[in-house]
Amino acid sequence: MQKATLLKNLLFLSIITLLLSACSASNARRKKTLFNSPTDNVTDTIKHVYVVNDQGLGDIYYRIKVNDVIAVRNLQNREFGAVGTASSVSPGAGDSNMITYPVDNDGTVNLPAIGRVSIVGLTRKEATIKLQQIYEKDQLKKPIIEVSIVNVKVTLLGEFSSQGNYLLERDNTNLIEIIGQAGGITKDADPKTLKIIRGDKSRPETIYVNLNDINSLASKKLILQNNDIIVIQPTKNIVLSQKLQSFNNIVQPLLVVINLAVLIFTFTR
Repeated sequence: MQKATLLKNLLFLSIITLLLSACSASNARRKKTLFNSPTDNVTDTIKHVYVVNDQGLGDIYYRIKVNDVIAVRNLQNREFGAVGTASSVSPGAGDSNMITYPVDNDGTVNLPAIGRVSIVGLTRKEATIKLQQIYEKDQLKKPIIEVSIVNVKVTLLGEFSSQGNYLLERDNTNLIEIIGQAGGITKDADPKTLKIIRGDKSRPETIYVNLNDINSLASKKLILQNNDIIVIQPTKNIVLSQKLQSFNNIVQPLLVVINLAVLIFTFTR
């Protein structure tokens, strides 16, 4: 009777251990799986660039909107523009403490010395020219004004050397430039699985890119847009290795419990 109770307890312990290991392995797999889509199977056959839910090229040059945040600097005088809101930006995206100015609901931005200027609807280059002309007329001698829209960004996730948000400081920033800022892809990354998720999150445009083929770099789809999400997955070998490791994490605790049960049963006969 005592042996039967002991074996029942060991069996219960084995089941609990197995369930905990399975949950842990499942969580580990989920952490490695990012934004899966039914169309991801194209990565097995993709040659260059493949687009799902194509929404066209969109605006190549971003136009300033209400609630955007800009930074304005005179490159001849770094202390110019020191009245504003300090803002930290992402790694590789410029100065770590830019002085920034919000674009208000009326479409204007309140800048040092010249006050409110309407800039909504302008591209970064158009806003730069306008502000440069105003400052030259009213305050500064031959200023060289630089305008950055500091909330225009993309997000890198997955097998990049450095994940996170990266600002699009220049017009026509392309995919390769951002990958370069991130330090490239990791040794575990599969170059055929890179995808860009763009636009409406309920029905996003998805752009699959084969980084192994230089011809893919010619696609205009690789000019990045605000709020693009760029994801790259690990190779199939790495995924298989992770699955085997997860299976091993489930089996090993169970074997330990079974061995313990056999030992106890042997010594209590």
